[in-house]
Amino acid sequence: MCGIAGMFDTRGKRDFDRALMQRLNDIQFHRGPDEGDLYLEPGLAFGHRRLSIIDLSTGQQPLFNEDGSVCVVFNGEIYNYQELVPELEALGHVFHTRSDTEVIVHAWEAWGEDCVQRFRGMFAFALWDRNQQTLFMARDRLGVKPLHYAFLADGTLIFGSELKVLTQHPGLDRTIDPLAVEEYFALGYVAEPRTIFAGARKLQPAECLCVRRGHPIPAPRLYWDVRFSLDNPLSLEDAGHELVDRIRESVRLRMIAEVPLGAFLSGGVDSSAVVATMAGLSDMPVNTCSIAFDDPAFNESAFAQMVADRYRTNHHVETVKSDDFDLIDTLAGLYDEPYADSSAIPTYRVCQLARKHVTVALSGDGGDESMGGYRRYRMHMMEEKMRGAMPFGVRKPVFGLLGRMYPKADWAPRVFRAKTTFQALARDSVQAYFHSVSILRDDMRRSLFSADFQRKLGGYHALEVFRRHADAAQTDDPLALIQYIDLKTYLVGDINTKVDRASMAHSLEVREPLMDHPLVEWLATLPSGLKIKGQEGKYVFKRSMEPLLPHEVLYRPKMGFSVPLARWFRGPLKQRVRDAMLGDTLAATGIFNQGYLRHLVDAHQSGARDYSASLWTLMMFEAFLRSQGLAAPRVVAGEASLQGCM
Repeated sequence: MCGIAGMFDTRGKRDFDRALMQRLNDIQFHRGPDEGDLYLEPGLAFGHRRLSIIDLSTGQQPLFNEDGSVCVVFNGEIYNYQELVPELEALGHVFHTRSDTEVIVHAWEAWGEDCVQRFRGMFAFALWDRNQQTLFMARDRLGVKPLHYAFLADGTLIFGSELKVLTQHPGLDRTIDPLAVEEYFALGYVAEPRTIFAGARKLQPAECLCVRRGHPIPAPRLYWDVRFSLDNPLSLEDAGHELVDRIRESVRLRMIAEVPLGAFLSGGVDSSAVVATMAGLSDMPVNTCSIAFDDPAFNESAFAQMVADRYRTNHHVETVKSDDFDLIDTLAGLYDEPYADSSAIPTYRVCQLARKHVTVALSGDGGDESMGGYRRYRMHMMEEKMRGAMPFGVRKPVFGLLGRMYPKADWAPRVFRAKTTFQALARDSVQAYFHSVSILRDDMRRSLFSADFQRKLGGYHALEVFRRHADAAQTDDPLALIQYIDLKTYLVGDINTKVDRASMAHSLEVREPLMDHPLVEWLATLPSGLKIKGQEGKYVFKRSMEPLLPHEVLYRPKMGFSVPLARWFRGPLKQRVRDAMLGDTLAATGIFNQGYLRHLVDAHQSGARDYSASLWTLMMFEAFLRSQGLAAPRVVAGEASLQGCM
């Protein structure tokens, strides 16, 4: 795993300052502490930080083809590189290393932009072809590896694995994008392709960008997409057998490494299945790592121990105190833009633990999205049946009124908490799903944002992110539609972002076998009834794993990697949250309604309401501003279309 950075003159061949390029590269030293190098020529500067995993002796970057005319900097792993080498050699290409990186330069020479179609893995890379005067950038299909970029006013294209690379450049416009703020407070992250800064963008998953010097700048191009055909005729039994075989192949490819390798083991179904599969492929005990919590309500380490005992893994456990909240400022610096998933805290800790024992760790991320594991999927499906029983013209006024009138009852048993359900039934499917996953829902964001900031939004609504992806989904199946949306949004903006930054902070490579794109494509052919059956999510997956995992692990309620925010904000963080919400930093932005901020704090700390998720989202925004030195950031009026993201 590595960090990449670079500058490219899209108009001419200006010389770039080597010291500036060094700063851009060094700011992400943590991504690759083993080696680092620069390459500069007129109009181009590449930087690379290396975490050595494969071909430890000769895999240095930037890496060139035989005559030095093609150069690449690359972050990730091409898992099928050993299959591609003989094919490229048969075409006359000569390899000088044993690294997967060299496959990229020769694949570009052989197949041009279509080279990305041949790669199986997680990757973000930038490639320079001097003969064609072309810079080519690409990101993997599921967005496991990040790539940020910006076009500056003087024609310079800058890029980097992390946003902090771009902010090192004095020419970057660091004006806050109001549309990104709207997305953040709805979703808890800034959705691709935006960043929090108006002047920077993220390359979206499965996108490539080909820029030729002296030519107009094109829009990024999508080179892959998943289609939920749901037309696979396999029986439950046959689908289960094939699923096990496909997971085994994916795990096998991800066990190739020349450094110590292990796995995260949370005690959930996905990570347990990965560990069980690894154990079946290895002659040696698997190294596993788990985090335990001293609060029983959040501790699932006993289930991890069951799996560790069954497969006799080298199991490492560390207990995290339930008041492990001293990472707030650390996380703000890691993520470079507002990021509100509080499970980043235990994720950071488990990566910290794993790096003591291994350099590469396999995870179970991606299983919920592809196999229907989230509880919200089952709730959405139940609501869809109710929506289908009544025309929208009737539902909207009836349930809209009930949603407005019914009291909010966070304190009550779930059966009496009907307000959210009524609100969902008054919406169409995409609106309802957006409503269900929003951290601060529409009415809360309207109350939160100042009148001036709402004018700057120009009518933009974060729902447009979901609408855009829903329009591309090519399915009207209720489950498949929201799975597709999650694969494009939550998996990328939340899960992959969380794991990449937390792991790279500790120079740990994390590999995700359940995000293998052939596996994801195949799962999209399975009927939704094999994924959710009644109240059971991941139905075919759990059935297929019954011979390999304890029943208690497979069929217990999902816990997730959560932390006790509500208690923190009424106890040890009571004063800190009050200072953050009502202090000068948020007030100086002009974004927020100060009276509503006070309401959130007072209502939560009095016990009248549980606003812990909203307060955490605001705390991380405030911590981001401080980490960036943005005491009074400039916020410009946004465009309500995606044109501003190109």
